[in-house]
Amino acid sequence: MEKDIERILISEEEIQKRVSEIGAAITRDFRDKDPVFIGVLKGCFIFMADLMRYVDVKCSMDFMAVSSYKGTTSTGAVSIDKDLSQPIEGRHVIIVEDILDSGVTLNYLKQYLQVRKPASITIATLMDKPSRRKADIYADYSCFEVPDAFVVGYGLDYNQRYRNLPYIGVLKEEIYS
Repeated sequence: MEKDIERILISEEEIQKRVSEIGAAITRDFRDKDPVFIGVLKGCFIFMADLMRYVDVKCSMDFMAVSSYKGTTSTGAVSIDKDLSQPIEGRHVIIVEDILDSGVTLNYLKQYLQVRKPASITIATLMDKPSRRKADIYADYSCFEVPDAFVVGYGLDYNQRYRNLPYIGVLKEEIYS
């Protein structure tokens, strides 16, 4: 896998430092609010696991599987492959996402959840790639802003590979082109 990485964009140490800072901010902002963290599978799972270890509030978690990508490009059509297993009405929802890219999927998901009447919806993302934004959406908590490059690792994949890298790396173009 290492030979497929052009360069390390964000080190394992940088990730852990920033995730701990975001966890502390969420702890401060959601004390006594009993939020429900909703992870967007599959990419969020490593980030969400680490983030939850840094959040010191009474909370619960759930997961959704949402897709809009085929290979390296967004199809523009969003599908819910796995929905929530608990009601969120009146709850403070924190959507946990690996990367906020075009924003199409996350914008759809936020509107989809809003119908269920949560008390609030907040977005926490590991990475924000504003240069590719197509939808008017932003993250309330973002660990890193990244350039328009194909990134993998720490949960992010290409064709279900590279998720287990402990850092964020830029994938060599010849791998995905």
